[in-house]
Amino acid sequence: MKQLTHSDIKNKQQQFAITIVCDAIRTPENIGMCFRISESFGVQKIYFEESSPSTENRIVKKTARNTISQIKHAVYNDFNEIIHQLKAEGNTIIGIEITDKSINIQDFNFKNHKKIVLLLGSERNGIENINLVDETIVIPMYGRNSSMNVIHSLAITLYEVTNQLK
Repeated sequence: MKQLTHSDIKNKQQQFAITIVCDAIRTPENIGMCFRISESFGVQKIYFEESSPSTENRIVKKTARNTISQIKHAVYNDFNEIIHQLKAEGNTIIGIEITDKSINIQDFNFKNHKKIVLLLGSERNGIENINLVDETIVIPMYGRNSSMNVIHSLAITLYEVTNQLK
């Protein structure tokens, strides 16, 4: 058995009708990892709140590696406005959040939605205005802890979404 290097691997480069909206994420490592994970799963675009660390931040750049230039991204300053704009463009807004109405991720049919926005809440407060989402999904957990890192949640969700859509 031989471990493969980056030059040995030729991924099927595919893009999905998935947009990520990061609701006031503050940690530079999380912003950088959002780029890496999103690029790996063929996300079309990422939106960051204006107070999030910028793509010029040293830690964001280091964590994202070369993916900042490989995925479209933009900054927004009004959460309600960006969500309403994305809805008007035909997106289903899906919050990755624990609510009393959340559907287990494996029971959610992503194929029923042509254009998907995955909404990530801030590390501390979750999604700013949960009433703007169309659906919420939850990742079942089996330990005592009731939450996980926002980017880990994104990775698990993107795996499930792309697995269903491919």
